[in-house]
Amino acid sequence: MTRKDWSDLGKGMAFLAPWLAGFLVFLALPMALSLYYSLCDYAVTRSDAPVVFRGLNNYHELMGDPLFWRALANTLYYAAMALPAGMLVSLGMALLLNMRIKGQGLYRTIVFLPSLAPVVVSAMIWLWLFNTHDGLINHVLRLAHLPAPAWLADERWAMPALALMSLWGVGHTAVIYLAGLQDVPRELYEAADIDGASAWQRLRHVTLPMISPVIFFNLVIAVIGVLQVFAIPQIMTGGGPKHATYFYVMYLYDNAFSYMRMGYASAMAWILLLLILALTALAFWSSKKWVHYQGK
Repeated sequence: MTRKDWSDLGKGMAFLAPWLAGFLVFLALPMALSLYYSLCDYAVTRSDAPVVFRGLNNYHELMGDPLFWRALANTLYYAAMALPAGMLVSLGMALLLNMRIKGQGLYRTIVFLPSLAPVVVSAMIWLWLFNTHDGLINHVLRLAHLPAPAWLADERWAMPALALMSLWGVGHTAVIYLAGLQDVPRELYEAADIDGASAWQRLRHVTLPMISPVIFFNLVIAVIGVLQVFAIPQIMTGGGPKHATYFYVMYLYDNAFSYMRMGYASAMAWILLLLILALTALAFWSSKKWVHYQGK
């Protein structure tokens, strides 16, 4: 390499250095320590507590922990409801918002605004909506002479209630879908109209294939998000009633900062990472059959 090449390399590394330092300090090092602590017995909040190496004992203990399996099952149950509902509702909203109607900009703003609300504010609003006696939802149900369940206080309804609430924040996903819809060539719709395609056929054979990369992106982000749910159930239910809404990350948090078992919590974190990687890999594998990229 010439002196100029070394100079250019030095300048490039200087520009890269802030990002590289941040990656090493705030991501790579914590991950490495987390992996090590997952093999140890360690209380992070006690400076005098020794780090005791335990090997795979934490993972072995997790396999026999009934609360671990309950929290994992709750999380997967929530994901099975919230993920497809969120994908479908956000796509439906995007299709409606893509129509050329009067006040289109206002409707787009209204749909997106709830996703900007702070988590605590959203939780307080929905706590009132789900209130058994004075909540708006039960008030409407009573007017319609329908059963009014004790949403967050009933084991059968608490998880569906949280899944329903998750639709409150689909505005940002709808905006991503909307951006994808804007890129669908109008010529394809015109050709479909000439061929006599119905609205459903245009959606199925033109719109969905053309925005399939956007659907795939939202799917991967949604998988990661639903498996890391924490703040909303922590504020609204605290995991109750009877651990019906006790999510995986809530149990992880309790082990780390309530029970002072950072090693046990680190093992849970790595199991969660492996689960997310497995589901993401499954999504990438399946994408070969239904994701269509322009130009391929």
